[in-house]
Amino acid sequence: MDETIPAELSNEFLSSARVFAWSVREVIERTVLREVAGDKLTFSQLKLLYLVAHTDSLNIGDAAAFLGVTCGAASRAVDKLVHRRLLRRVAPAEDRRSFRLSLTETSRKLMEAYQAARDYRTRLALQQFPAEELKKTAELLDRLAGAIVSSSADANAVCMQCEIYYRDHCRFGEYGRRNCFYQHHKAKPKEGEVN
Repeated sequence: MDETIPAELSNEFLSSARVFAWSVREVIERTVLREVAGDKLTFSQLKLLYLVAHTDSLNIGDAAAFLGVTCGAASRAVDKLVHRRLLRRVAPAEDRRSFRLSLTETSRKLMEAYQAARDYRTRLALQQFPAEELKKTAELLDRLAGAIVSSSADANAVCMQCEIYYRDHCRFGEYGRRNCFYQHHKAKPKEGEVN
């Protein structure tokens, strides 16, 4: 398209996107987490539990990249969750740098409670919109995000941007030319585990 987007519209778009992202983060994610876990779990810890629930194996570097922290901080986060019996860790003898983590029954129940409460709160907020409109808006958001990152995207970039909203078919990955971490490390569903 040759049509130039005025600066005022660009600013309006970015402002609306920022307010929407804040609303999701604060009202949906953090409020629900406080309702379900009180002050016993941070959102970063929840993200790590989610990563473990949806991947087959990972190393500290993967966890650090996902959380946006150093390898030392990721290692401490894993240690803390293992100590609190929210994660189980097994290091294979052949590669001590890799490890297998799994949810415990306690963390599995916590994840299920969080997802149910999040889904309920989201349904309440979105029930005023037709399903088709929401579907088109979700696709438009993926296309917009893809357009923003595609011009600067490394063709081999690994994407973890969906965080706790993994979906089998990611349009953002297509539009933004990103490789999905979850697709490369997808866990096979285990009986009774959160999917």
